[in-house]
Amino acid sequence: MDHDVHFLLVAGLAVCVGAIVQGGVGFGLGLVAAPLLTLLDPSVMPGAVQVVNVTLPLFTLAAEWRRVDWRGLGFGVLGRLPGTLVGALVVVHVSTGTLGVLVGVMVVIAIGLGARSVSVPRNAATLVGAGFCSGVTGTATGIGGPPMALVYQSAKGPQIRATLAMFFFLSAAQSLVVLRVVGKLPDRAVVAGLSLIPFLIVGFLVSRPLRRYLDGGRTRAAVLAVAAVSAGALIVQSLAGQAG
Repeated sequence: MDHDVHFLLVAGLAVCVGAIVQGGVGFGLGLVAAPLLTLLDPSVMPGAVQVVNVTLPLFTLAAEWRRVDWRGLGFGVLGRLPGTLVGALVVVHVSTGTLGVLVGVMVVIAIGLGARSVSVPRNAATLVGAGFCSGVTGTATGIGGPPMALVYQSAKGPQIRATLAMFFFLSAAQSLVVLRVVGKLPDRAVVAGLSLIPFLIVGFLVSRPLRRYLDGGRTRAAVLAVAAVSAGALIVQSLAGQAG
């Protein structure tokens, strides 16, 4: 009982903070919540974080669904489908440590280019590639936002949030189905994820002032900053998994 209460309070705080970040920037829930949930109770991961990942986008879409870039979303989902399957194979057969470090380093390189005003072109190839990378890392580790976010870094705040929200909703739904099929989504993980939804709702409501602030021309810098933290969290989580 003490373990359950401790998990609920600490993980709930992480989900609340992650929801504030994602509510403002468009992504970030996984980067805040996934590493901490993994440390608190590895047995509920990555299922628990995917339950909250599939829920939060519904709140964003309720407010900003008209700003979804449907063409870009289609290419992203096209790449995400095979990426989800690869991510499931990683969960079953391969240590996620090396994968996480590799992807984290790649994200850091992309951020460095972005900080030097070298924007990633938004076309069919980059969107499919970003969707694939997001599928692999999102399914295997619960952190799948940075690849798609980097492709959309130069878009306006509402378009970033709406498009990523729809992408994350579809992506998390795919991941949950695949994890269940391969036997990596225990009921305990689903219950743990559902218990964190009230914290998620609070975080989303608190994020409203942040959205207004970032929409004043600060969204791109925020995307790069959150992606940098996400890459660091992914690398630390992966190295911790290897050490364990």
